[in-house]
Amino acid sequence: MSKNTAENEELIVDVQEVYSKTETFIEDNKKVLSIVILGAIIVIGSYFGYKKLIIAPMEIEAQSDMFMAEKYFEQDSLQLAINGDGLNYGFLDIVDEYSGTKAANLAHYYLGICYRNIGDYEYAIEELKSFSSDDVMISTVAIGAIGDSYMELNDIDEAINYYEKAVSHGDNKLTSPIYLFKAGLAYEENQDFEGAKKKYKSIKADYPDSKEAQTIDKYISRVEALK
Repeated sequence: MSKNTAENEELIVDVQEVYSKTETFIEDNKKVLSIVILGAIIVIGSYFGYKKLIIAPMEIEAQSDMFMAEKYFEQDSLQLAINGDGLNYGFLDIVDEYSGTKAANLAHYYLGICYRNIGDYEYAIEELKSFSSDDVMISTVAIGAIGDSYMELNDIDEAINYYEKAVSHGDNKLTSPIYLFKAGLAYEENQDFEGAKKKYKSIKADYPDSKEAQTIDKYISRVEALK
C-alpha cells in the first residue's frame, strides 16, 4: 500500500469518526437542541414582530405628535416645545410616551438644545448625551452643544474636551472652524495661550474661507501678546 493511499484511508476514517460522534451528540441532545433552536426562532420572530407591529406604528404616531413641539422650537417658544401647550405634546411627552422610537431619540436632541438655550445646562448635558445619530452634522452639533453647556457651568476642561470631539467627529468647513474657535476661547479661559494659538492657527490654515478666519488674526495676535 502506498503512503498516499494509507493517508487517504486514515483521513476517511477520521471523517467518519467525526460524523459518527456528531450524530451521537445530536441524538443524545436532540431535545435540548430542539429547545435552543425553537427559542432562537421565537426570539428572532418576536424581535421582527415587535419592530413591525409595535415600533413602526408608534414611529408614525410619534412623528405626528411631535409636529407642534418642533413648530414651537422653530418659533423659539422653548417652554412650549419642552412641555407642550396642554393640547399638543412637548418633547418631554414624546420621550416618555414613545421610548425606543427614532422620534424619541430626536426629542432628546431638541430637549438638549432647548435646555442649553434657557440656561438649564445640567439637563442639556443629560439630554444631549442620551441622543445618538448617524447623521454627522447633527451629531456634531449635539457634541458641540455639550461643550457649550460645560463652558457655561465653568467646567472648562470638559468644554475643551467636547469642542475637540466636535472638531474631530465632523471635519467639515461649516462646523469645524466654529468649534476650533470655541476651543481656542476655552483654552484662553484656562490661561493656556499656546493651546489657544494652535486652534486659531488651525482655523487660518485649514479653513481660510470660513467666517471665523476673517477675524482670526486679531485672536492670534492677542494670545501671542498674552503668552
